[in-house]
Amino acid sequence: MTKIRRALISVSDKEGIIDFARGLEKLGIEIISTGGTARILKDAQIRVKLISEVTNFPEILDGRVKTLHPLIFGGILAKSNNPIHQEQLKIHQIESIGLIVVNLYPFQMTISQKGVKLEEAIENIDIGGPSLLRAAAKNYQDVAVIIDPKDYHLILEELIKNKGEISLEIKKRMAVKVFDCLLYTSDAA
Repeated sequence: MTKIRRALISVSDKEGIIDFARGLEKLGIEIISTGGTARILKDAQIRVKLISEVTNFPEILDGRVKTLHPLIFGGILAKSNNPIHQEQLKIHQIESIGLIVVNLYPFQMTISQKGVKLEEAIENIDIGGPSLLRAAAKNYQDVAVIIDPKDYHLILEELIKNKGEISLEIKKRMAVKVFDCLLYTSDAA
């Protein structure tokens, strides 16, 4: 197990996120986030660093491009037991991200509404969210991933019990949950 020092939070469903982020902050975990989520956390007096502060690149194209950056994905996909990965992180000044908290734009809910316009439906197609989730789940040995707000309590308990770490068993369970969701979502579209 590796101690989690940094979490990326980007959620469309804000339920429970303030209490969860407060719990992370109490554990000394740095929080990085995207615009809308960061605003809510800052309004709740939670320390948060914007993705743009990490990447030195602004969110662009009306928020269509936020997290898709090597400084983010390198921090998620690098294997802690691979010396080449670790050397590349140092060379490129990339910090590891040990926890990804993402839930997707409400595409299904949007398109099921009567009279929804094509443009509104298109803007609810999430690109960065599935990419973050897949990257974290792919590297589940080193990165914990949460897609469901119902799991916030479980993860906080794990972090407290294990002094800032999450067991491989829980990481694997959360990764499977992500892949189940993404497979189901893909088939439903």
